[in-house]
Amino acid sequence: HVQLVESGGGSAQVGGSLRLSCAASGYTYRRNCMGWFRQAPGKEREGVASIWRNRKVTYYADSVKGRFTISKIVANNTLYLQMDSLKPEDTAMYYCGVRPNSNCLAGVPAAADFRFFGQGTQVTVS
Repeated sequence: HVQLVESGGGSAQVGGSLRLSCAASGYTYRRNCMGWFRQAPGKEREGVASIWRNRKVTYYADSVKGRFTISKIVANNTLYLQMDSLKPEDTAMYYCGVRPNSNCLAGVPAAADFRFFGQGTQVTVS
């Protein structure tokens, strides 16, 4: 079965950096769309970034463009999110998601389009 395990969350100061990781297992398709999402208390889960086509195509939410970088190591099927210049509004629970055997849809990823999510990792910026 598909399993996603996030790690790397924690507390950071404004302007600081964090790097999130997501270890994916349970599927072997070569074409997959993977993405990062976040959910703050009282808000809906929103898309942050997605990646597909062997890491060559990426999409970002406007709020994180230029500050966050999504990447993936294909060999070990691990997804990363490098977060720089953090802001208090980046505080949220961060989730990775996957659409196995599928392309990414153009634009900011929508949680409703993803079938599997991890348990999340908390990011707090103050």
